[in-house]
Amino acid sequence: MNRRLCRVLLVFVLALSGGGVACAAGPGDSKAVTQTNGLWTDKNGAPTYHIGTDGSVDWGTFIGFLRYNDTCLRCHGPDGAGSSYAPDLTQALTQIDYAQFIAAVAGGIKAVNTAQQLVMPSFADDKNVMCFIQEIYTYLRARSTGAVGRGRPAKTAPEPKGFDEASYKCLGIPQ
Repeated sequence: MNRRLCRVLLVFVLALSGGGVACAAGPGDSKAVTQTNGLWTDKNGAPTYHIGTDGSVDWGTFIGFLRYNDTCLRCHGPDGAGSSYAPDLTQALTQIDYAQFIAAVAGGIKAVNTAQQLVMPSFADDKNVMCFIQEIYTYLRARSTGAVGRGRPAKTAPEPKGFDEASYKCLGIPQ
């Protein structure tokens, strides 16, 4: 990640948390160890991806791809690779962990001065983002490690039972 972006994210996270956060820590080992309702976590409990022996991505990563393309692509570009005015998230996720990612998405980022103009709105009240923040992070984490290539994943694991119901509940859609 570019050091300037890292500093911006660090300043933002520090402002939100009121504490110290190391930007270089990164998310750690991405190996999937636990699965609950189709969503995988690593040994530290952070969301992660799982690639099947047949090359299929887990359901959460696939949903993250769809949700990323719905909301994040317009600024951060295809596949999280960045654009002329928003950073490359595949690089950013090598430097920040899940808590820092949530803080940036929920709180937004505003770092405007004579050298830069980084402004990302807060998505804290956007259920289409926050109900799927784990899946978006998982997709970007898979992209940042190279486990998932550019474009739509060719193979996807089946939808886990109860995923739609949990999504509807979070979105406030009556069943």
